Amino acid sequence: MTSSSDRSPAADVKTYEVRTYGCQMNVHDSERLSGLLEDAGYVRAPEGSDGDADVVVFNTCAVRENADNRLYGNLGRLAPMKTKRPGMQIAVGGCLAQKDRDTIVKKAPWVDVVFGTHNIGKLPVLLERARVQEEAQVEIAESLEAFPSTLPTRRESAYAAWVSVSVGCNNTCTFCIVPALRGKEKDRRPGDILAEVEALVAEGVSEITLLGQNVNAYGSDIGDREAFSKLLRACGSIEGLERVRFTSPHPRDFTDDVIAAMAETPNVMPQLHMPLQSGSDTVLKAMRRSYRQDRYLGIIEKVRSAIPHAAITTDIIVGFPGETEEDFEQTLHVVREARFAQAFTFQYSKRPGTPAATMDDQIPKKVVQARYERLVALQEEISWEENKKQVGRTLDLMVAEGEGRKDGATHRLSGRAPDNRLVHFTKPEQEVRPGDVVTVEVTYAAPHHLLAEGAVLDVRRTRAGDAWEKRNAAQAAKPVGVMLGLPKIGAPEPVPVATGSGCGCD
Repeated sequence: MTSSSDRSPAADVKTYEVRTYGCQMNVHDSERLSGLLEDAGYVRAPEGSDGDADVVVFNTCAVRENADNRLYGNLGRLAPMKTKRPGMQIAVGGCLAQKDRDTIVKKAPWVDVVFGTHNIGKLPVLLERARVQEEAQVEIAESLEAFPSTLPTRRESAYAAWVSVSVGCNNTCTFCIVPALRGKEKDRRPGDILAEVEALVAEGVSEITLLGQNVNAYGSDIGDREAFSKLLRACGSIEGLERVRFTSPHPRDFTDDVIAAMAETPNVMPQLHMPLQSGSDTVLKAMRRSYRQDRYLGIIEKVRSAIPHAAITTDIIVGFPGETEEDFEQTLHVVREARFAQAFTFQYSKRPGTPAATMDDQIPKKVVQARYERLVALQEEISWEENKKQVGRTLDLMVAEGEGRKDGATHRLSGRAPDNRLVHFTKPEQEVRPGDVVTVEVTYAAPHHLLAEGAVLDVRRTRAGDAWEKRNAAQAAKPVGVMLGLPKIGAPEPVPVATGSGCGCD
């Protein structure tokens, strides 16, 4: 038996794990949840702990049809672990928690806390209340209590950061339940956004991604139709901020002043993620997407005219209720015309609580699968052709960590080009850290990545690299058993040509 005096300080430290499902909003919310828990004295459980932590938080998504099955399956696997670990707590938050509320505790009575999208800041209090009262705490706020950016944050990257400009959405897309769960759009004050960006840059961050459910609608809540383009230009004046990106815009709100701001602001990257969803005017109308094929292609043409090297990506849903073969051919037509660098493609599945779920003419799975495979094949061909145009170009890459699965075996490193293409490059003799910038020449193209097989032309050490090095050193100095693990470097990125695991709700 070990006495209390023999125990190491690490043994008294409580650990946590946050599991995230869904869109970029959920990823950013999880950074807040991690920050709240660390502010309350918890430390992140070691990588690969797989639920072996004092607190396990599920940050859920309700967009996919099987979201609840996935959650309850994971909760079921933790039930015996909780029985063996006295004091362990399980919390469920996010969109599914907002939607299902008391159902979660009824189906999984070993859950300690259920909280919604509007009150993530209450998590530490609810955990403590559940511990003291020894009963589940279910608290779902109907409206936003405090803008999430006022909460502590544990950033996943040392050099790239999400910055929310708004929460909620005013659209009524028939396939999407997000507005019902996250509420109407609420904008942050421009000064608050820029203050957060400046603070991040002071910490060493060199790339930020402006984030909103409908990011370019920013300003509708504060009465300024050009607020988003003004925000982009203001980011251009922040010294030390090298790269600015944003996601996800809506074609309805994509105005000429935004295109001009992108083209005229040097640190706004030549990249655009513009959800299409369908190329058929009939289907777009059924989706309540408020734009049509001509409008969409017109935006693409304007962007390409103003920013010739822009890489444009998109989201597409295949098999929406009522989609005919002719409708699907219109989607293929837009894909051929737009020549997307990548497409994140989804097979339509019913979202409980959405109008589309009860529409007539639900498309048979076999038909949806066949169309999906045709779309993926076409987009793969276009992605490869577009990537081949990059061969011979000299690019400045921001070095990343964890993005090249084979980097160790191939003696390469990986980085992101200004247009966000992934490039694997030959490891130079001198030290290169995530966040540093290297100059390379592209020698080979594959559909989803580029190679720079020659010698690195230049290495620029950056403040972002310094921040990564400092963060790594601090983590390495922590006691064994409470290591936070290496940070995942780089802005979170969805998997190209998705198989339906992502949100696809923008």
